[in-house]
Amino acid sequence: MTAAALVRDVRAVFFDAVGTLLHPEPSAPDIYAQVGRRHGSRLSPADIAPRFKEAFARQEQLDAEQLNRTSEAREIARWRTIVAEVLDDATDRRACFVELFDHFSRPSAWRVEPETANVLTQLAAQGLTLGLASNYDHRLRSVIRGMPALCPVMHLVISAEIGWRKPSRQFFTALCSAVMLPPERILLVGDDPANDFEGAQAAGLRALLFDPHRLAAPGMAIISRLGELLGEPEA
Repeated sequence: MTAAALVRDVRAVFFDAVGTLLHPEPSAPDIYAQVGRRHGSRLSPADIAPRFKEAFARQEQLDAEQLNRTSEAREIARWRTIVAEVLDDATDRRACFVELFDHFSRPSAWRVEPETANVLTQLAAQGLTLGLASNYDHRLRSVIRGMPALCPVMHLVISAEIGWRKPSRQFFTALCSAVMLPPERILLVGDDPANDFEGAQAAGLRALLFDPHRLAAPGMAIISRLGELLGEPEA
């Protein structure tokens, strides 16, 4: 089934946020390096990129071991740990964390994926309910408020607010409750094979993997650009 056909078969479309519709701009390694330098770190973006990836993966594993339970306090703790591990040569890691945590709450720290405004507007015009489904915290709300391209989004399902992270079934149960629809009438579009695609499918939702570089394993339903949701050709 094509992406456009999947859209015609559902009543709501939810998107993952970071990595799907939203991307840090400048990149996370660049910002970490800039903030770190103000607090004594000598690490470059090239040094930081693998450190960030490894620290983030450790926290993902810890969350999985804790059955993907979360809260605002847990999200603060996870990011404090990531910052401390990445910028371990900084003279004031607490100041680094505070500055970075605040930075990523601002709309100016992010850019939207090309085609976002047009795709969301057209999907909403088709009568579809639109939402974001994100492993994030309260800061996502301030980001969304400052991004006109995301105005058609009516529902935010945020892990720290509901107490569960993707790919837990409880996260997707909360998503279904938010729009009062059965799972088979909801499509989830996201860039993470486990959290988004497999998690949504396991909970009974329709799923598409946003995969611009076509790196997904065989058998996964993918789109390489958002316009495919409207029946436009692949990239």
